[in-house]
This record gives sequence, C-alpha cells and structure tokens, in this order.
Amino acid sequence: MILSGQTDDRLKSLGARLRAERLRRNETQQVFASRIGVSIPSYYKMEHGDPSVPIGQWAVALDILGRVEDFDHLLAPTEDLFAKYEQLKVPKRQRASRKDHK
Repeated sequence: MILSGQTDDRLKSLGARLRAERLRRNETQQVFASRIGVSIPSYYKMEHGDPSVPIGQWAVALDILGRVEDFDHLLAPTEDLFAKYEQLKVPKRQRASRKDHK
C-alpha cells in the first residue's frame, strides 16, 4: 500500500496516541488487544500506524476508550455557506389559522 508522507505520518501519530492512552490506563498490549478482540501482532500494527488495520478495529478501540464520538469526525460533512444562505431566503410556510365554521 502506497501512502503519501502526510497520511503515513497521521497514521503513526494516531497509533502513538493509542499507545499513550493504553499506557495512561496502565494496561499491557496483551490486555488491551484482548479487549479490542485482536491478536497482539494486530494491536502492535495499530500502535505503529500500519495502514492495513481494518477501520472496525479502530472503532472498537475508540468505543473502549470512551471516545466513540471521535469516529463521527471522519469525513464529517462540510458546511456549505451558499446553501445556508439560500435556505434563509426561502420564506417559511405558515398554516392558516383555524376558523370556527358553524
């Protein structure tokens, strides 16, 4: 798998943050790997930013760390200011008041 230098650096940084979080919790690789449900070699790959690690394993790790909301930031929708402006210009529909017909 060929990655740009920037992508490779980001994966390595992600792995380093995972390692730091594991150490902060004072857990061994073996314990944390078993919590995620991966082998120790697979977990080692995660900590070293290996791009072959499935994204599902990262999702489980985030859940265990109580950071599953971080997953929502991946490919978050971009804000389209022109669309927002157009929405402001559209008049809001109003219902007619109810009249008592007798």
